[in-house]
Amino acid sequence: MADGPIVIVGASLAGLSAARTIRRADDNVPIVLIGDEPHYPYDRPPLSKGFLAGTTPEEKLRLRAAADPDELGVEWRLGTAAVGLDVAQRTITVKASIAGGSASTDGSASTDGSASFGDSASTKKSASTGNAEAIEFAGLIIATGARPRQLPGSNLQGVHVLRSLDDARALKTALDDGPSRIVVIGAGFIGAEVAATAREAGHDVTIVEAAGAPLARVLDTDAGMAIADLHREHGVDVRLGVGVSALQSDTVLDDPAVSAVALDDGSLIECDIVVVGIGVIPNTDWLEGSGLTIDNGIVCDDTCVAIGSDPEHPVVAAGDVARWDHHRYGQVRVEQWDNGVEQGAYAGTRVLAALNGEPSPDPYGPVPWFWSDQYDRKIQLAGMPGPTTELIHGDIAERKFVQLYLDSDGEAVGVLAWNRPRHAIQARQFLADGATADEIRTALA
Repeated sequence: MADGPIVIVGASLAGLSAARTIRRADDNVPIVLIGDEPHYPYDRPPLSKGFLAGTTPEEKLRLRAAADPDELGVEWRLGTAAVGLDVAQRTITVKASIAGGSASTDGSASTDGSASFGDSASTKKSASTGNAEAIEFAGLIIATGARPRQLPGSNLQGVHVLRSLDDARALKTALDDGPSRIVVIGAGFIGAEVAATAREAGHDVTIVEAAGAPLARVLDTDAGMAIADLHREHGVDVRLGVGVSALQSDTVLDDPAVSAVALDDGSLIECDIVVVGIGVIPNTDWLEGSGLTIDNGIVCDDTCVAIGSDPEHPVVAAGDVARWDHHRYGQVRVEQWDNGVEQGAYAGTRVLAALNGEPSPDPYGPVPWFWSDQYDRKIQLAGMPGPTTELIHGDIAERKFVQLYLDSDGEAVGVLAWNRPRHAIQARQFLADGATADEIRTALA
């Protein structure tokens, strides 16, 4: 193996999965795990549900593989952000980061100054002191994830996004202060989950969605409207087909807070809290000038090797930041928990194979898998959306159904299941096995 460590940029789900895979395969290879947050890796899906609702305590969020950080045998560089990459010289440049909170002199970090499960006791000795530092690598895995899109006015007090633990801490504190009028902008999975959690906690909630139905990029109109109806039945005011023109504030205050959301149709929604959930942007800004191909993520081949990297010392991408060539779906970027685990593990195997001079593993191409819990409904998607949907089981009106997604040739590419977990699991296996649309219809009908 070439000299130098394997450097992993991104200390979250995909990066941790990569580190664990490498360590299981090789007890001795040095691994440096860099994360711009000061926290050890934690689970993000509960942030919009159990953690926000107060049913999942913060100490339960840490990912199992990071339960004992020393056991993994990596050099943790938390509170440290990558700011540049030189592919030819095989170096990345890093600097101390304040993203997700500020690291204190004793290594703890929090929005309120208190330590928690996620605060790194090793930050003091491992993080950069603020000056740029170059780190050489033999192999590099980039798992820097994505960040929320913002709206003009997002700097106002009371305006929140939800991506990180510190985002969730801030939003939970605001919700715990008492009954509030909340506007959720964007009816994607995060927005819908936050709306459901806030409504069940007794808040006055309005969802604003520019598309004609929730989750319009994923679901067909019937399934999307089922989500809208589900929220309306729980007392949420759902506004569809209308955009946001401005976030208004109380200009009297020195530190202005949001007071209303102005919509394109001229209406005004008074509020105390705004949650912006309008999608994410891959964290690739730091790769400008690196020579890697960037287009809605890091563009990779079918083995997750970044286009423009050195094949002998590959740069491999994993998780939300990776856009790779999937044998079934073409160029895809998958923002899903399950993909973070699987692609992170694959990235670790891919880098080790290259550094050991071994053949690369088979192309990476699993069936994507996603779920969302809203009120008493479990929504699961196996595969990818297609231009055509077909109801093959149950009744959409009862919200217990299965839809088959078809491509332009009538081939099965995905299955959506509402409160049908057994069907969802079966569908994923059928898709992985290459089952035809007729075979899936027969099995799941």
